[in-house]
Amino acid sequence: MTLTDRPTRTRTTPRRTVLISGAGIAGCVLAFWLNRYGHAVTVVEKAGAPRNGGYPVDVRGTALEVVRRMGLLPRLRDAHVDLRRLTFLEGDGSEVVSLRPHTVTGGVAGRDLEIRRGDLTDALHTAVRDDVEFVFDDSVDTLDRSGRGVDVTFRGGGRRTFDMVLGADGTHSRTREMLFGPEKEFHHYLGYCFAVFTLRNTFGLSHETVMWNSPGRAAALYAVDDDEVHAFLNFARPEPPFEAFPDPSAQRALVDAAFADAGWEVPGLLAALREADDVFFDTVGQIRMPRWSSGRVALVGDAAWAPSFLTGQGTSLALVGAYMLAGSLADRDHAAGFAAYESSLRDFVTVNQALVGKGGATLFPTTPRALEERNDRLRALDAMPAGKGRPAHSALTLPEFEPPS
Repeated sequence: MTLTDRPTRTRTTPRRTVLISGAGIAGCVLAFWLNRYGHAVTVVEKAGAPRNGGYPVDVRGTALEVVRRMGLLPRLRDAHVDLRRLTFLEGDGSEVVSLRPHTVTGGVAGRDLEIRRGDLTDALHTAVRDDVEFVFDDSVDTLDRSGRGVDVTFRGGGRRTFDMVLGADGTHSRTREMLFGPEKEFHHYLGYCFAVFTLRNTFGLSHETVMWNSPGRAAALYAVDDDEVHAFLNFARPEPPFEAFPDPSAQRALVDAAFADAGWEVPGLLAALREADDVFFDTVGQIRMPRWSSGRVALVGDAAWAPSFLTGQGTSLALVGAYMLAGSLADRDHAAGFAAYESSLRDFVTVNQALVGKGGATLFPTTPRALEERNDRLRALDAMPAGKGRPAHSALTLPEFEPPS
């Protein structure tokens, strides 16, 4: 299906037409609930199909109620990764401590979900694919908000008009750039770069993560099963390397230089990185915006508030934010709906972004003393009973939204 020459939907019914840019987690949840509330939804995605693979992600706190209301909780429970152990290593490879993962993440064992990102995306897409229009291998090129709707030109050559456009297109959102300006105006760099990729599990690991640290560097192996591991390489850098973003060879060179003298399994990981075809490289940062909408266009998920993986809440915030945006538009016009969305969600986003300052970034110390202090804290955690989850994870009680009669 393409958007070229597709006729514009006429307003012969009260259904409002909505374009969602991005068919990831936030985009699919948004499409599900907007359709439930009677909107005519189109989702455009630049990839050729729903994205598979990806690092496992967490669903915690309030976000669990979102997937329960979608009827997906049993399926996601079946796909739960069940990480059982998190082991930290010294620079020489000796063990610091081995912990239950929830002790570090602030999650709740037996309740929270950890799931391959591709499995979650597939479940969400399956739940809505028969009810809304999905267009893959295309993207938004221009937005014209001068009329009573939003005139959209697509890279594939199509043109259509929608009542609203919603950007769920990630941290490096094209929608946000067109609406508010360059990413650098909203990107808050947190001082690290990282690369993730997969390789064959020759390490004898199963349902566990092993993390090696030296000051300013971390390397981890995350074994979801016995066959494959996700490799993670994280390093401190004073300024973001914008020049490397369009050049995969430059990205690999940065990682090589950062870990040139590292021990443990790192030399083998660097060799695997050079051959991997699924490398994802990025900076660690947050998107912080004074507002998430303008006119008939709004942002959701990482496009609006990327919290960074240091919080462990990116997926959960995307799920909750999409639910709240759709519900806020259930029986309001776009202006009132966007205002309600921001007022009801802003505090929840802020308190979860603040998790970076409450332990997230301290997992990756940049000095020998800070690393020693972190290791002491981890050893102390081993003696503590399991907690009840971080308050930030459940700081919002989901309202019930009713579709218009």
